[in-house]
Amino acid sequence: MGNRFPARDRFADGAQFIDGRLRPGTSGRTHAVVDPATGDELLTYELAGAADVDAAVAAALAAFPGWAGATPGERSDALHRFAAVLAERAAEFAAAESLQCGKPIKLSTEFDVPGTVDNAAFFAGAARHLEGASAGEYSGDHTSYVRREPIGVVGSIAPWNYPLQMAAWKILPAVAAGNTIVLKPSELTPFTSLMFAQAAQEAGIPDGVINIVNGAGADAGERLVGHPDVVMTSFTGSTAVGKRVAEIATATVKRLHLELGGKAPFLVFDDADLEAAVQGAVAGALINTGQDCTAATRAYVQRPLYDAFVSAVAALMETVRLGDPFAPSTDMGPLISYAHRDRVAGIVDRARGYARVVTGGAAPDGAGLAEGAYYRPTLVVDAAQDSEIVQSEIFGPVLVVLPFDSDDEGIRLANDTPYGLAASVWSRDVYRTGRATREIKAGCVWVNDHIPIISEMPHGGYKASGYGKDMSAYSFEEYTQVKHVMYDNTAVARKDWHRTIFGDRL
Repeated sequence: MGNRFPARDRFADGAQFIDGRLRPGTSGRTHAVVDPATGDELLTYELAGAADVDAAVAAALAAFPGWAGATPGERSDALHRFAAVLAERAAEFAAAESLQCGKPIKLSTEFDVPGTVDNAAFFAGAARHLEGASAGEYSGDHTSYVRREPIGVVGSIAPWNYPLQMAAWKILPAVAAGNTIVLKPSELTPFTSLMFAQAAQEAGIPDGVINIVNGAGADAGERLVGHPDVVMTSFTGSTAVGKRVAEIATATVKRLHLELGGKAPFLVFDDADLEAAVQGAVAGALINTGQDCTAATRAYVQRPLYDAFVSAVAALMETVRLGDPFAPSTDMGPLISYAHRDRVAGIVDRARGYARVVTGGAAPDGAGLAEGAYYRPTLVVDAAQDSEIVQSEIFGPVLVVLPFDSDDEGIRLANDTPYGLAASVWSRDVYRTGRATREIKAGCVWVNDHIPIISEMPHGGYKASGYGKDMSAYSFEEYTQVKHVMYDNTAVARKDWHRTIFGDRL
């Protein structure tokens, strides 16, 4: 397993992209990016500090008037060129993403990169459709209409599990709406966010519109969220960190968008297609090694199908091939780090005291795997609904299966966690699925599938999974200011309503 992307050469000038150029950070501290499949060091770079955040925000602030003043057509044209550059560089982006994350190259090539290109193409079109309410004489004496205006400098923070797609989800709607942005990716995975900004520059998006700072959350992240010139923060990450982000943002009355943790239920009714449900559960639980906030983590299976479902899922999990992320045959790569692998293993090990591990539950020891942060696909049964493994976000390749009897019970259990990001329902009965999609409290509910996302539809959660939407035209609700403009049509100096302040009725 060698270095498939020349990170040291590509980022020799530094891992901060500010006002159109790479530069080193000034925090005085460095970070080593490690290949989670091998433990090899890929790049050591200088982390961003407060001064770098200030410089990035200043660049975004300076670029804002020009970019906000561009016509929708001009922004659209730039984003179409951006999508074309991303498509031309698809193989390079896929290699960098797999290297820094450890995800299988087939996932990067067929999911992460095409999804990002499609997102860029979608927002290129959406830039021309920032719509408000049509003009009308709603009071009788006035004409009203609604303007949508960019809000200013956005300061966003993205996680390490889908660095390229998360950069796109944060950057594209913001700049399509005429804003400028400073993005702080996870310091663990800086490569593709930097490449994304460079591709935007090549496409003709002006310097300063997109800036990237790679630094630690306590330093760069908190400075970005609290910066007085940042008018909005969009954060994707854990619920615990989201609470801290909200606390800092509130102090400066920032607009806030939070996409937080998930614990997606996978609800299988007794009339479901068992084979489809088994296939969907394994795919939905193991995508990106389970490091997905919408991953299937809790399967509730109606009792007539329960035993067969558990047996078939275990058998299918045991066929999943762990290996070199760059091997075309690899199905599942490592977790993002050894520390995270140990955290996942700790949750499973504690569960042995109250539940049963059917398959997996350990790191593999095969040739070429022991050096990496690998963990076997894991199936757990006999856990209580209030147990840690059912209630807490694991963020690893672990699926817990529990039985239920009545439809009422199944829906109640599906809703019985603090989270509400995604869910799926499996049944051939349209009335059953219709009821479940209405009553399950989640931002996305799939029927007879689990995981697919599309640029045209919104992504965001209920409850402790946060609020606000990524992707889709709905995301413009986050990144635009809605302004009511009202014209008097009477040309009368003294209005009848003035009498409520002074004088009598005319």
